[in-house]
Parts: sequence; structure tokens; C-alpha cells
Amino acid sequence: MILMRHGESEFNVVYGATRTDPGIRDPKLTPKGRDQVAAAAAALGAKDIPVRRLVASPYTRALESVSILAEIFDVPITIEPLVRERYAWTCDIGTPSSTLAAAWPTICFPDMPERWWPEDEEHDHLVEARASDFHQAMAADPAHGETLVVSHWWFIRALSGAELANAAMVKVRLAPVVEVVSHPHP
Repeated sequence: MILMRHGESEFNVVYGATRTDPGIRDPKLTPKGRDQVAAAAAALGAKDIPVRRLVASPYTRALESVSILAEIFDVPITIEPLVRERYAWTCDIGTPSSTLAAAWPTICFPDMPERWWPEDEEHDHLVEARASDFHQAMAADPAHGETLVVSHWWFIRALSGAELANAAMVKVRLAPVVEVVSHPHP
């Protein structure tokens, strides 16, 4: 399975420059972020890495990233709230599920509540529990080896231990514990 962090978002740009929360809810990708995702997809294609399914977080930056990947790989997208970001910043305030479904009519959203993100700050142990639940579900799925998951820094770190830059990827093996196999793209 490949884990990919979404491309650069509007939040990432401001936070990276100021180290303060800019107050941007559920930010979109920047043009640079879109280019990063397209380059990452091209790198996967050049390495002939099979991608038969895409799984994404319901945050806008992940949905925009996975939509770029879907155009290139022409495979189904599954939205999975378990792979969402750790709820800690303004950017982690999501968009209601009905609004997301209207904005992306070609993506099938699961039966999610309107508010699918937490009410309060999410502590590390809760992200780790979500990562463990996702690990168990994917390990039981025979198609996990050809799945690319578009997620977020905290979730990817909780699942694999890897700390990824925007649009970077890591390939993992889902054994009894998640094992990093390689970094297909920096």
C-alpha cells in the first residue's frame, strides 16, 4: 500500500512562513500543491507501480489531491474518514458531508454524519487508535497492495512512523505491524 500526503495547501503556505494558525478552514490546494500531486502521480507511473484503488480523507486538500490522481490512474475513489488529519488546527475543521458530496458528485461518499470531524482537539492516542483500526481493515483487504491512500501528516506518522512533506509518498507492508518498504517519491 502507498501512503501519500496531500499537496501543499493554503494553510501550509501561511503556517510555513509564520508558524501561526492562519485561521483557514478546510483549505484548498495551492497551484504548487496541484503540481506536486501531478508530479508524484507521474513518478508512480514512470516506476510502473500498480494503483487499482484510491482511498482519501474527506478534507478538501485530500479530495483535490485524489481527484488529480484519479484523472491519471482512472480508478475508483473511496472516501475514508479514518484517514483524516488529527483535529488540532483551524485547517482541521472540515466541510459538511452534504456539501462535499455536492462539490464532488462523481465521488461516492460513505454514510458519514454531516459533521465527521471531532468536536475537540484530538490527542495522539486517538489518532493512533484510528490508524490501528485502518491498519486492521486494510490488512484484511486483498486489494490493499494496489491501493494508494491520500492522507495527512499526523495520520501517516501514526500509521507508519514516516513524516512526509506535501505530496510525498511511502510504500508500506501491512504485516502484523506496518513496515515501511520504500519511498517512491520524495
